[in-house]
Amino acid sequence: MKKIKGKANNTTEKEFVFEFRAGKHNCVLKVPLQFPVQQNISDLHGRLMLLHKIPCYIEHELKSSLSDFIEKETILDYDREAELALQRLTTGDIDVNQLTNAWSRSYVETTLEHARPEEPSWDEDFADVYHELIHSPASDTLLNLEHNYFVSISELISERDMEIKKLQERQAAEMDKVMHELGNTLSDHDVNAVASQHFDAQQVLENKWASELKQVTCIQKQEYQEWVIKLHQDLQKSNNSSQINEEIKMQSSQLSEAADSGARMFEEQPQLEESFTIHLGAQLKTMHNLRLVRADVLDFCKHRRHGNSGAKLRRLQTALSLYSSSLCGLVLLVDNRVNSYSGIKRDFATVAKECTDFHFHCLEEQLEEVQQVVLYARAQRSSKQKDQPEIQRNGDDKSKNIERNPSNILPGEFYISRHSNLSEVHVVFHLCVDDNVRSGNITARDPAIMGLRNILKVCCTHDITTVTVPLLLVHDMSEEMTIPWCLKRAELVFKCVKGFMMEMASWDGGVSRTVQFLVPKSISEEMFYQLSNMLPQIFRVSSTLTLTSKH
Repeated sequence: MKKIKGKANNTTEKEFVFEFRAGKHNCVLKVPLQFPVQQNISDLHGRLMLLHKIPCYIEHELKSSLSDFIEKETILDYDREAELALQRLTTGDIDVNQLTNAWSRSYVETTLEHARPEEPSWDEDFADVYHELIHSPASDTLLNLEHNYFVSISELISERDMEIKKLQERQAAEMDKVMHELGNTLSDHDVNAVASQHFDAQQVLENKWASELKQVTCIQKQEYQEWVIKLHQDLQKSNNSSQINEEIKMQSSQLSEAADSGARMFEEQPQLEESFTIHLGAQLKTMHNLRLVRADVLDFCKHRRHGNSGAKLRRLQTALSLYSSSLCGLVLLVDNRVNSYSGIKRDFATVAKECTDFHFHCLEEQLEEVQQVVLYARAQRSSKQKDQPEIQRNGDDKSKNIERNPSNILPGEFYISRHSNLSEVHVVFHLCVDDNVRSGNITARDPAIMGLRNILKVCCTHDITTVTVPLLLVHDMSEEMTIPWCLKRAELVFKCVKGFMMEMASWDGGVSRTVQFLVPKSISEEMFYQLSNMLPQIFRVSSTLTLTSKH
């Protein structure tokens, strides 16, 4: 037995001896082992069999002998260390008080009964209060107050847009005059100077309005949360109940008059919708609801300043289920950049800013947090690829994309944002897709399809019972998207989602859910009804309900 020094922990080398018989020969295997043994016994046994060419009929005997030897010698080492520790304790080399304090601290830190109680969180307390009020007669008051705040923000945004438009018109007229004088009294340098001044003026104006909107939003959120807490306290006192009811009636009447006066100015476009009921499952079947809807994806997020009673009911339903096990989700197709600067992401961010979120962080703060998580995940993946060069060689394309910009996500990956200020949605899945979804040759293994599967799995594990999915995996139609292209894409998504929904039983135990298939508004009615005829054939629908509703 040899002791090896020079490492952080002293290791002991012991010789493992195994005798076996191969035919007429008596063989002896001697292998030096380092204790404590750090590697897996099965791996060590396999290496010994391979390196020393041990006959296969000796395999089980060798493994049993090796396990017994390691277990025996390990216990002897522990006993030896324990005897030495007791010897140091009796000779006074170790302070008894210090040792007992260390034991006591370790026990308290690892035992649940000694853990400190969690301190109450303001967000959790506010969520409990809001959930109680929204399910009480005060729900109308809460929605009225939220609507008042929404109207004030909308008016502020209208003023901003009007001022920016006036500035752009004034700058355009000024630039036209400069261009007419180009070559006569002005040079290219003068034109560039004027363009630079215009750009700086626009930036200053946009920053001014962004700062003002942020300030108003913060004030509204603070006022709203304080008012909700105060209302909850007042409702618990019977003396103030009559006064509060009068305030509720007054606010409701004022808002109803405002809505009636503006309803004549607002015309809603009809929305095509068809609903189905299906039963999926091998033995225990689960009922699910399917809905085919022709609408714009942002219609599920926008508030109406002068909406009808149906819009108010949908808003009330969204508020009632905010802190429940029946959340609503929406799949938004985005590019690989985690921001809100262009395309559908910018339009969604504009809608999200129209109404203050009184429960969660604003969209910009949530995206910043996602960016930090993406960078951390990419760093972890890069470190693992360096440790395993074979895997890195197999995924050259993906690693190159990550190295170009580690803050970008890959097709099929998605990030989630939470909202309480959208009309019909609590959770938005930002699914990354590339230009390949516009081609007609994607398969069931495409990253976008696999992303939908992962989204449905998240819905099952996080109580999201209603999810809206873009059926064609696009939000806007283009020239190459012909009728055969649409039918082929719809059939692929229908079949894949059906397979994913059949997997749901193993994910959540068979909970009834609603899946809404969304098609763009530019789809013709004839195309819509062709898709509605395809859906029951694939899903084997139990019942059908056709609606032409107003959204």
